[in-house]
Amino acid sequence: MAVLVFSSNYIPKEIGQMGIIPSPVEGCICAMGLQPYHCRMTAVRKGVILAAGLGTRMLPATKAVPKEMLPIVDKPLVQYAVEEAVAAGIDHIVFVIADGKEAIAEHFSLRTRADAYARERGEAELIERVCGPASLARFDYVRQDEPRGIAHAVACAREFVEGEPFALIFPDDIITGARSCMAQLVDVHQRDGGTVIAVQRVRREEVPQYGIVDPEGEGNPVRLRGVVEKPAAADAPSDLGIVGRYILSETIFAHIDRIPPGKNGELQITDAIASQIAAGERVSGYAYEGVRHDTGRPLGYLVANVAVALERGDLAGPLAERLRTLLAPEGPQTP
Repeated sequence: MAVLVFSSNYIPKEIGQMGIIPSPVEGCICAMGLQPYHCRMTAVRKGVILAAGLGTRMLPATKAVPKEMLPIVDKPLVQYAVEEAVAAGIDHIVFVIADGKEAIAEHFSLRTRADAYARERGEAELIERVCGPASLARFDYVRQDEPRGIAHAVACAREFVEGEPFALIFPDDIITGARSCMAQLVDVHQRDGGTVIAVQRVRREEVPQYGIVDPEGEGNPVRLRGVVEKPAAADAPSDLGIVGRYILSETIFAHIDRIPPGKNGELQITDAIASQIAAGERVSGYAYEGVRHDTGRPLGYLVANVAVALERGDLAGPLAERLRTLLAPEGPQTP
């Protein structure tokens, strides 16, 4: 098996023309641009964004468009994830993608027709909106060529992040608030070390949809003594559900290497984190400040669009008025 990684501002037109390098990660392929570097640092400077999923819950919208590129108002989902990471001090993003996700790399490049158009117009505001995403961070891309679980997807990014703590972000979750959710997790990690997991309280009927943490007591953050993947409500150790934001400590790959495959032969990140806990390593849950929107489902996606638009001064008033009209008992009026 080989790994093929390509780096920011470079989009291979013919993957087959590019050099293949040996990889220790089975089931991943990547095209090599910049060489990965390894250096120990105490700060969390790197983030992994998982973007290899098919987006089945949003079909047919995601049949030809990556779900991560669906717009929330006028920016794609994935840009919100990147901006959240950058607000936490992260300056190197590794995307785990799959076939058909090349549009993500194009969005964070300067090689599209839209970039050329913006530069030709010469309008500073337009250039910033269109070309700005490419300069948010350094970007690298790793392909996961088959779905084998979240821990396997994380392992595909191993060459870029091994040996240091890093952020893990699921871009389906948009978290709005006064401060970046990831910045809050970084603060906890800087103070306490170890792995840090974002959690939120969930309703009893929602428990089987979440990974659930088992806290040692009260407090925020709180040290964990276990994590359970999608338990029955009656068996759940708490009502604290895992949200798609993590700081994974530098030992995570040693634990991924030792966990056995689970259902459907997949490697789950919750099993790797449970292995960290069993080894006596510190794993904390943190109830972040902010509002989460699950954009992986149609209703959550629609609510996220409305919520983000209502936070914008140029849209809040007109949108609120239109919503009042739509929700009026007599229904919308013909203009």
